[in-house]
Amino acid sequence: MDSNHKPYNHIDSARRIKDYLTSTKQDFEEVDALPDREKLTFSNGFYASCSAIFVDIRESSKLPSHYKRPRLARIYRAYLSELVAIFNGHPKAREINIAGDAAWAVINTPYTPDIDTVFTLGYEANSMAQILNYEMRKASYDHPIKIGIGMSYGRALMIKAGYSGSGINDVVYMGDVVNEAAKLANHGNSSWNVPALVTSEDFYINLNDHNQGLLKYDYSRKCYTGEVISKEMQAWFDENCK
Repeated sequence: MDSNHKPYNHIDSARRIKDYLTSTKQDFEEVDALPDREKLTFSNGFYASCSAIFVDIRESSKLPSHYKRPRLARIYRAYLSELVAIFNGHPKAREINIAGDAAWAVINTPYTPDIDTVFTLGYEANSMAQILNYEMRKASYDHPIKIGIGMSYGRALMIKAGYSGSGINDVVYMGDVVNEAAKLANHGNSSWNVPALVTSEDFYINLNDHNQGLLKYDYSRKCYTGEVISKEMQAWFDENCK
């Protein structure tokens, strides 16, 4: 959100705070799927079940010791560009966001088979990282990246938040689903025996039998993990990146 430098007035601020906290005009509606953001106002919101996927670079704080800023910027641009491309290709993607070295998306999953399609995004991201590391090696980037991929399923409240009348606002997703995906991504690739993909228990139980068979239970974190890749992307990699 870019600033437009509208002066702050504490009296107006006190009125707005009171209005937000006590107004009876705010309407929070239960829906089957999260709507387009254009339907949001500063006085409504929508509850729905959805899935979240969160991908971040592991040990990103150490990357500046391997790469100077121009090269590091090139890595981040390539990595974030392709994550957004993967998420954006999903027909039910409701929100795509970038936060530092992470990218995340909220996906409408009103039907159980929809959750398998979110799982597809996870293993495509895992395969994309393999291609990225290959291209990095070719371009003399000697230190590869590792990513963690978290996926969760749950309910979220979608609201519009910001400064009414300023044009500065954003959509906020309240609930555990995005935070849980972020925590699961932080667990992915956290040690030599933890695979990149991590799902919540609720996400796992909604997957089909085949996808469930690709994951194993992590008793310490009460989640499911797996080193899953896209077969189609792997076939292309084997033919073009050896």
